[in-house]
Amino acid sequence: MSALRLLSSAARRTPSVFRQQQRGYAEAAGKISLSLVLPHQSIFTSTDVVQVNVSAATGDMGILANHVPSIEPIRPGVVEVIDSGNVSKKWFVSGGFANVHPGNKLTINVVEAAPLESFAPEAVRTNLHEALKVAAGNGSEEEKMEARIEADVYEALQHALGSK
Repeated sequence: MSALRLLSSAARRTPSVFRQQQRGYAEAAGKISLSLVLPHQSIFTSTDVVQVNVSAATGDMGILANHVPSIEPIRPGVVEVIDSGNVSKKWFVSGGFANVHPGNKLTINVVEAAPLESFAPEAVRTNLHEALKVAAGNGSEEEKMEARIEADVYEALQHALGSK
């Protein structure tokens, strides 16, 4: 039996009490419990916030209370956290995953993150130029690919600094 047929067969046999749940709309009035973690530190640990905006692989998305549970890959970009006082904190992340859990919980796992204001636009511009030079140069394919990934991150960072 194929996996899809097995799942649909199991869904038909699910008690009606589970099937009656309906998905509502996310709401800005509620709170979401955020954990933003790196391998070596936790930036937020079960902190109540109003909204979190992430650069998901499928596009930018805002996460509010009662958001549909999901797992989203995050591309290099900004994670913006808005607290109940409408204060926005922005972190640049190199990539990772956002897990929206039932019960208004959000876990964001990233390898690297830094406050957006800690980056100097001139340094980003210089490093981007160097990475593009290596990517277009005569080095090995591995060096070119690494430089292209580095350039992608610097381009995302440059864009984030431009829209600060």
